[in-house]
Amino acid sequence: MKKIFRIIFTLIIIYLTNHSFAFSQNEKIKIGLLAPLSGEYKELGQSIIKSTRMALSDIGTDNIEIYPMDTGIDPNQTLQSATKLKNEGIKIFIGPIFFKSLMYLDEIQDVIFLSLTNKTNDLPKNVISSGVNSLSQLNAIKNFLELSEVKKTIFLTPDLNYKNEIKKAIKQSKIKISKQYTYDTEPTKLTKQIEKITNYDVRKQNLADEILRVENSDLVDKEEQIKKLKKRYTIGNVNFDSVVISDFDENLKSVITSLIYTDVSPRNKLFITLNQWFDESLLLEENIQPLYYPSINKQNLETFNKKFVDTYNSKPNHLSLLSYDLLGLIYYLSLKSDFSDINNIFKKENSFKGKIGIFDVKNNKINHRLNFYKIDGGEIKEIF
Repeated sequence: MKKIFRIIFTLIIIYLTNHSFAFSQNEKIKIGLLAPLSGEYKELGQSIIKSTRMALSDIGTDNIEIYPMDTGIDPNQTLQSATKLKNEGIKIFIGPIFFKSLMYLDEIQDVIFLSLTNKTNDLPKNVISSGVNSLSQLNAIKNFLELSEVKKTIFLTPDLNYKNEIKKAIKQSKIKISKQYTYDTEPTKLTKQIEKITNYDVRKQNLADEILRVENSDLVDKEEQIKKLKKRYTIGNVNFDSVVISDFDENLKSVITSLIYTDVSPRNKLFITLNQWFDESLLLEENIQPLYYPSINKQNLETFNKKFVDTYNSKPNHLSLLSYDLLGLIYYLSLKSDFSDINNIFKKENSFKGKIGIFDVKNNKINHRLNFYKIDGGEIKEIF
């Protein structure tokens, strides 16, 4: 009998040793918050602090403590602030914000940083990118293309630093692309490149040849046909049904304008871009519409922004909602994970429904399930 009890006791010990337990109800969760609280980006840092406090209030728990520290935009200052908080027993951080601030953080062991950057290349091993990254956006675009039953899609990416992020995301998402192009953002060079991509010179010559053919014909209605032809710019189709333009702001508008100049219209081809954070200036540009893009949950963003303004009498930054959700994500994982084993918390597969949308956590990576939107007629319409 004693032998049986010993066996049972041993099995219990083994079970307890190999299974993680969440935070106890009375144990405090200490979260470091690394943000610029001085210098030119201090308002951004203050907005992030306010959003995490709002999240803390909404969660309604006394078990979370937030420790803000100033990073400025200096990697050395970021390292010093993070080290100080780590020495005070903090193992998990929201921030830093900027990619360049991550430079020296791999010098700190046994901590996790949930950076607000959306870049995923060349990260220190203890940093997880929590921003709306390229892969999350490409996954949403892929879903939209499949729903639209598009056969041929080309991808246009500016010759800028983040082109490698885009190329990596295209590969990881397994999105079907017929051809990828890299373009120069200098306007004259851009226009020439778009002309080549759309086979503009050949299509323009096709029109000139057709006008000449009709002029030399014996057609009864040739004057009417010539009149119609002269209202056109080209003859002939381009070799794609949709185009994804991975650009923003005025550069995005320049690319679309160049496409329209070469007689490729968003009315007969799908024009798709990346997350534009509901840029209202695009609503005024009806000539570039319809325009499609993935983004976070618009209704939740508007609700959050209103509450933030009502609470603090100031407007939030677009990263504020992300930091709000990250606090919720940490709290959610604390209820089901052992925070003493900080290095494995984000390796396990988990999903968390935040305000932005659903966070998918696995293998120390965070991706987002995004919504999809269409700008048309000066309005933003949700596709899914």
